Amino acid sequence: MSANSADQGQTLEVVLVKAGRTKIRYEAELLSDDGTRVAVRAPWSGVGVRDFGFVRFEPGDVFTEYYWRDRWYAVKEVRDAKGALKGWYCDVTRPAARSGTELVVEDLDLDLWRSADGSDVRRLDEDEFAESGLAQSDPEAAAAAVAALDELEAFATAAGGMESLLA
Repeated sequence: MSANSADQGQTLEVVLVKAGRTKIRYEAELLSDDGTRVAVRAPWSGVGVRDFGFVRFEPGDVFTEYYWRDRWYAVKEVRDAKGALKGWYCDVTRPAARSGTELVVEDLDLDLWRSADGSDVRRLDEDEFAESGLAQSDPEAAAAAVAALDELEAFATAAGGMESLLA
């Protein structure tokens, strides 16, 4: 499904699924849907502050999120309440599926963070991914997930990489 200009501004419900269960669901404003990539914007939907040590997500933060129907990841541009870029939080996922006003994404545990200035690029949750058993239960999906994390890291470490991915 792709959005036309009448769909822009519509509210979508983003549903993040992990290990067959809904991890979180939240409303987001549809910015665009070209049939391959869906872009939405949403305020930080967590309760209170989530401090990862290298970044804090907090009330007032705004996430512009990009989901692909043909790629195994989602990229979330994170800005503070004043609009300053904090960085990009990337989730390795199965390709997104949109049905009507619902966008469903399956989280595969692997994540990547890139700070706004590019000085901090880190792979996250590789231990959780190994413990998930995906490599045994679905080796093809596990291989696609690892390849997606490698691709995200390549974008994150290249000059203009994250911006060019999202342009």
